[in-house]
Parts: sequence; C-alpha cells; structure tokens
Amino acid sequence: MTAIRNLPLLAAAGLLLFPGAALADLDVVVTSKPIHALVSSVMAGIGTPGLLVDGQASPHSYAMKPSDARKVQGADVLFRVSEEMEPFTGKVVGSLPSSVRVVSLAETPGLKLLERREAGAFDAHRGHGGNRGHAPAYDPHVWLDPDNARAMVAHIAGVLAGLAPDKAAAINANAESEIARIAALSSELARELAPLSGKPFIVHHDAYQYLERRYGLSAVGSVTAGPDLPPGGKRLQELRRKIAGAEVLCVFAEPHVDARAISAVVEGTAARAGTLDPEGVTLAPGPDLYQRLMRNLARDLKACLADP
Repeated sequence: MTAIRNLPLLAAAGLLLFPGAALADLDVVVTSKPIHALVSSVMAGIGTPGLLVDGQASPHSYAMKPSDARKVQGADVLFRVSEEMEPFTGKVVGSLPSSVRVVSLAETPGLKLLERREAGAFDAHRGHGGNRGHAPAYDPHVWLDPDNARAMVAHIAGVLAGLAPDKAAAINANAESEIARIAALSSELARELAPLSGKPFIVHHDAYQYLERRYGLSAVGSVTAGPDLPPGGKRLQELRRKIAGAEVLCVFAEPHVDARAISAVVEGTAARAGTLDPEGVTLAPGPDLYQRLMRNLARDLKACLADP
C-alpha cells in the first residue's frame, strides 16, 4: 500500500480508522457518473454505490426526484464534487440528518484547482444552476485532470476505510490499483493528444480547462457562458468573428444540447463541428466509465482537430 501512504491525502484529511459496519452494509450514494466510477473502483468486489444522475441527464441541471431524496436521506455517505458542480445537492445537503456524511471531492487534500476563466472569449461565468450572479473562484470540472482523479481515489479510500475498517486492506488495494491504472491512462492520453497541441477550438461550455492544462490543448472560447444558458444572436456573431480571426478548427457541442447552435456557428466557415462528452452522459455507469470518458474525449478531439 505504498502508493496510498505516499499520497499526502489520508493523513491530511484526518481520517482515522474507527469501529464501523462492514462496507457491504454501508449505503454509499454518489451524485454523478465520473466520480461514481472512481468510487465504484475503490469498492470493487466489496459493494456497489448508488448513482443519482443517471442516463443522459447533466449534473448541472439535474432536478432531484422524491426517490432520490429518500435515497440520500438513508445513506451513510454521499459523495459529490461540490454544490457548484451539482447545484441540486444544495438544499438536500442542508436537510440531511447528522448520520449522513457528505464528502465534497472538490475539497480533496492535494487537489489542483484552477480559477475560472473570465478573459477573452470566456465570459464572466454566471455559475451553474442556482449560483447565477456569483462567480466561484474555481472551475469544478476537476476530474478532467487525471492527477486530480488519482488524488480523489485516495481520498475516497480514506473515507471508506474509516467507515469500514474491517475492509481497509481491500479498499486500499483497490485504490492503489486504480491510481496505477489512471497513471497509465494519463501517459496514454499524453501520447494521443500531443499532436493537437496549439490547435485552436471552441467548446460548448467552459468545462475542459483541466484537460487543456494537463495536455497542452488550446480552447479559445465557449459557445455559452454557462451549461444551461443558450447563446443569443449577438454571441453567435461574435463567435463567428472569432473563428475567422483565430483560425478556429473545430466547434464542439455536447450530447445534451441542441446541435443547431453549433451548425449556425460553423456555417460558412472553415471550422468543423464535433461533440465532446465531459460528464459521461452517453456512457453506462460503472468502474470503467472514467477510463472510457477520458479516451472518448481524446478520440473526439482527434477526430475533429487532426490534420485531414
């Protein structure tokens, strides 16, 4: 378990083992697919966490159902990224009984957080969901940097080992295996994405900064100022000017948005249209989703940005 001990996360979080139930008896609930994959990997062979935002729903705009509220109310632990990433968790977290531990993974010790971009083509953000009018200090799409994913895996392991000390050895072994798997994935992505360095593109919403910084990619703007805000005519005109001025190669939609706006932006320009899925909304949940999500992003970026 050297890899786990060497990451300064378990000690920093103050997670001491204490008597608790077996992990198989724990009720673990996770908000959205990318972090559900990480939690599932840590729990492999021990238990299966529940998932709130399933199917093609986005955590940005998801509305909880009564069954979701009951699921969370009866849980032992709820893993989320943050209220900024999953606005629907705000009210329910405030009403939870003290028996439910809420773990916001954006607060993981050692996580690298990036400030929101508000210059140039990236507007002053109006927040996700209920936080409009307030610009948070950090970008919440933290899982798109594999180094952050590794840190979160170690933190998840620390939380679960603390709740189920009888399963700590299995939890830590799972976490160490997943950390190594993500490290190999990151090296693979670096090779795949290296030829795309410096090639300008526009995204649907500003969700990809962690991926860009890690692999030298060059997003120069976003179609919308927020994931739930449709672009107006003036903005589309500005984007068309930017495409011409910056020689933008691609404009990317996302699976849950109307692609007609992207078609309107690229019409009559040399830019191509593509689609990126940063939240895995098109993927089946499970422990392999994170790997598939990241590989799909690399594949779709290459399909649109690579030289013909």
